[in-house]
Amino acid sequence: MNSKSHGQLMKTLLAACAAALLTFTSTGVQSAGGADTYPDHPVRVIVPFPPGGGNDILARAMSARLTESLGQQFIVDNRGGAGGLIGGQIAATSDADGYTLFLGSMGGLAHNPALRPNLPYKPARDFAGVTLLVTSPFILVVYPGLAANSVKELIALARAKPGTLNYGSAGVASSLHMTGELFKHVTKINIVHVAYKGTAPALTDLLAGQVQMVFSTMPPPLPFVKNGKLRALGVTTAKRSKAAPDVPTIAEAGVPGFEVENWQGIVAPAKTPRTIIDKLNREMVKILAQPAMLEVFGTQGLDPVGNSPAQFDKLIRAEIDKWTALVKAAGIRVD
Repeated sequence: MNSKSHGQLMKTLLAACAAALLTFTSTGVQSAGGADTYPDHPVRVIVPFPPGGGNDILARAMSARLTESLGQQFIVDNRGGAGGLIGGQIAATSDADGYTLFLGSMGGLAHNPALRPNLPYKPARDFAGVTLLVTSPFILVVYPGLAANSVKELIALARAKPGTLNYGSAGVASSLHMTGELFKHVTKINIVHVAYKGTAPALTDLLAGQVQMVFSTMPPPLPFVKNGKLRALGVTTAKRSKAAPDVPTIAEAGVPGFEVENWQGIVAPAKTPRTIIDKLNREMVKILAQPAMLEVFGTQGLDPVGNSPAQFDKLIRAEIDKWTALVKAAGIRVD
């Protein structure tokens, strides 16, 4: 072999060795940071509300069981304020490495972008779905002194006295406010929104007759419905609730097609590795079926789901479109 051929052979061998080393190094790095070793340090689960509420209870129950099954701490980080915007922005701008997760809800992931075009983050763009955890109905409850024993009678009364009936909500742009606005729009009635700082004060004023109706999450008003201090007219989901099986759906009670299903799920920053998202999805779906979790859901009036990341992404986009259309059609504004 002449020197020229020998030199060419050496260059070829060196190039091949370099390529093999690069491939080995790249594969090793991917393995070290991939699903096989994830998680290797604590994971933060951001909840955009203060401790003690339904979202917080759900996140803590899920986090405790993820800690058990994956061997690392899943730590709830409550970042309340601005209707969930503060926590949402922190989560959306966090490193996409699987070590920051976000408990998203219909309000935070669908209502906020519908109401706030200048939102500093875009849920459909900046988050990747892990799984939809639970769904639940809202319940329409009225003051028992109101001359309406059904949804149909309520609508008739509102049409006979436009602008004189009030409905309370947990605050401007809350899911309960948006549900009330959808009810107004679909039924073409004129009722006045009264915003409170949470569901509890809204129900307190409802019990006193200061407002005539409230769309509420399920658990808080049920004891008052049972003792006759409030009257339940309907639930917002397509099917009746197991927590109140005698209460009709609003659709069957006189507003065909009316449906609002509250939901909460886990999302991650958009570029989180797919292998990590899939691993989290598998664990969460298994956890949702555990008897201890089902007991938590029963006390909170929640229905477990556990769908795929793609299905959850599709739901988020569809819900944004639905509520954006309502905001435009009804002229809803957040000042």
